[in-house]
This record gives sequence, structure tokens and C-alpha cells, in this order.
Amino acid sequence: MFERPRGGERAILVQLTLDGAEDAPDSTEFRELATSAGAECMAFITGRRSAPDPRLFVGSGKAGEIREAAQQGEAKLVIFDHALSPSQERNLEALLQCRVVDRTGLILDIFAQRARSFEGKLQVELAQLRHLSTRLVRGWTHLERQRGGIGLRGPGETQLETDRRLLADRIRQIRLRLNRVDRQREQGRKARRKADLPTVSLVGYTNAGKSTLFNALTQAQVYAADQLFATLDPTLRRLELPGAEPVILADTVGFISRLPHELVAAFRSTLRETCEASLLLHVIDAHHPDRDGVITQVEAVLAEIGAADVPQLQVFNKIDLSGEPPRLERDSQGEVRAVWLSAATGAGLDLLSTALAERLRGGTVQGWLCLPPSAARLRARLFHLGAVITEQTDPSGEWLIEVRTSRGNVELLCRRDGLRAEWVRSGFEIPMV
Repeated sequence: MFERPRGGERAILVQLTLDGAEDAPDSTEFRELATSAGAECMAFITGRRSAPDPRLFVGSGKAGEIREAAQQGEAKLVIFDHALSPSQERNLEALLQCRVVDRTGLILDIFAQRARSFEGKLQVELAQLRHLSTRLVRGWTHLERQRGGIGLRGPGETQLETDRRLLADRIRQIRLRLNRVDRQREQGRKARRKADLPTVSLVGYTNAGKSTLFNALTQAQVYAADQLFATLDPTLRRLELPGAEPVILADTVGFISRLPHELVAAFRSTLRETCEASLLLHVIDAHHPDRDGVITQVEAVLAEIGAADVPQLQVFNKIDLSGEPPRLERDSQGEVRAVWLSAATGAGLDLLSTALAERLRGGTVQGWLCLPPSAARLRARLFHLGAVITEQTDPSGEWLIEVRTSRGNVELLCRRDGLRAEWVRSGFEIPMV
């Protein structure tokens, strides 16, 4: 029986164009995925078919071309930019005499390299085991207890059955651990809801600059690099906004076209930060050659995880590469719908902070307050929020303050700092305390 090789870094990349496919294959993205996994591309083989071959996915002639390229390049690995069935993968390995990895296996390998946190490692292992469970083949036959011959007969299970049982047990253990981690995350979400802190989640295509933007806004030290899936583990930081209450900014895993369903299922608990966010910052690479196609791919993944209805603010990043000036774009109602900036140079970051404050405060209100000396804490909070326009003091020690802030801030001031309706001189109305 053919023994699967351990593989190596010298690889042959194979990408076919299939008639009737919804999305055309992206050769640049495929090369970047292979490079991110650590592969050295010895040859890039393309082709076209009306439909995949049931046995080899590619035709026999193309399979011979791949085998010849692998022999010439001394490659021990062939990577397909497609999802292969378990039988196709085994047949190709037997024919090519080298290890074969499909697109799902490639992305899972990258995720396994990038995961750093306990939760991230569990999620990646779960996805890998779910993928591996469909690809168990006859191996370790010398250990089977179901064999003929003197002294070997008797009840028992095959090694394949043992592998399946061990896989099922491990998957069950990982799910239990992830459930405990998810309960801990839910406690954090409840605490943020109780504190009335909105969550803003960064989403977008992988390598769009989400982590660089996250670091620029929060002065965090999240790992950022010019490679696909540089950051897997979600990170949350507090972000102060001008004229508005602070928010929680969440950096999440990047998306990609044809994201494996195993990963979507395994990372569902992490992606809940996206589904339950008050606002999504859709970070877009303004310099990407297929910018509109990338936006469509991200929208499709958001719909798949149940975040299609969460309000969005588009952030066009990397304008230092595209040559665009920093600016705000508004819709017909005057609401900010897009921000153009560069997270690397800092150009336009102030515009993003302004747009966030405007989108999250739910409408601006303006009016006059007459605060007694006992309301010094409330006065300090108003200055901290940047809500004070002018201030006057009368001989009795009361403050006459002109305020402009959001309706949400007014409700928070009533609840936290005891803002009373009788202190309002003119302008906005507040709920009775």
C-alpha cells in the first residue's frame, strides 16, 4: 500500500478554471496562501475543465504534467486551489508519489501556524480534526486485531475504527473546552452590555490592514505583517472617542474567498464578537486590484455567520499606496458611510474617530444646563466627553453650561451622574430621574 510522504516545502501549485464556477480563481491569492504556509513554489500549473474528474479531479494528461513537474522540481508536495474529495486526494497521491493538499488543508495549516491563544489553538485543532475525519485511510494494518491466522483470530476492531473512535473522543473533548471558553466570553459580553459600552468590530479581507489600524487607534501591540492571516486570535481594547462615550474595539480574523466551512464552524464562538457588535468597521484595501470583488466576498462571509444586518462603516485603507486623499464620504441623508485613510502613515485617523463618534452617538442634541455646585461630578463628566461649548458662572455658584452631545450620552449622564430634568434650561429633553 502507498505510504503517504510527510511532505516538504518544495511544492507544485495547481489551479484549474472550471466552466460554470461562480468565482474565477485568483492566482495571486493562491500564491500568497502557499507562501504564507511556508511553501516554495517550484511550478504553477493551470488548466481548464468543464467539470472535475471524479477520480483525479484533473484529467489523466494534466496529472501526468503535474507528475513530471514534481519530478523535475524535486517537489514532495502538490497543492490544489480546490476542495478535493478524500478519494481524489488518495488517488492523486498514489499516482504522483507525493503528498497532496487541497485548499482547505492549506488554509488549516496556515491557521495552525498562526494560532497563539488557548482558544485559537483549540478552534484550529477542532477544524483540523473535522477535516481529517473524512480522510482516514487504511494504515497501521499490522496493529489490527481482525486478522486471520493462528493466534490472530478473535473479536476486535480495525485500526481504522480505532482512529475514528479516538478522533470522535478528541472532538468531543475540544467542544467541551470551547463551550467553557465561550461561557467566559459571554460573561465579558454581559459586563460590557451592563456598562453600556458599545462594541466596534474590525472585519474585512485578510491582509487589508485591520491589525495595523487596530494598533494605530488603540496603541496596542497586536502582531501585524504583510501576509495572509497574520492575526487569528481576537483582541479587544478600549477606545476613547471625541464627544462620545468610549467603545470596545475588537480585532478579528480576516476573511477570504471560499473560506472552509470547517473554519466557519470552529470559529463561530469567536465570530460572535462580530455578530453582536454595535458597528462593523469593514476595512478594505483601497489598493487591491479587485476591490469590488473582495467587498462582495466579505459580505458573503458576513451573511454566512449571521452578521449581515449589523450596521457597517466602510474604511478604505492603504491610501498611501493608491494615491487617494483622506476624506469622509456621506450618503444622501448626510450620514458617514465611508472613510479613506492610511493606518500605516496615520493620515485620516482623526476622520475615522469623528465618524465613529457620529455613528455611535445616535443623533446630536444641544441645549443649556444650569448645574448647582453639588453637580461638580456631572460637570467634570461633560468636560471629559468634550460636550461643553460655553460655560458661565453666576454669583450663587451655579454653572450655566451650553452642551452638545449625543442622545445616548444624555441617557448615560442621567443614569450614572444624576442629570435631572429640572436642570435643563432650554433645548433637549431628558427622561425624568
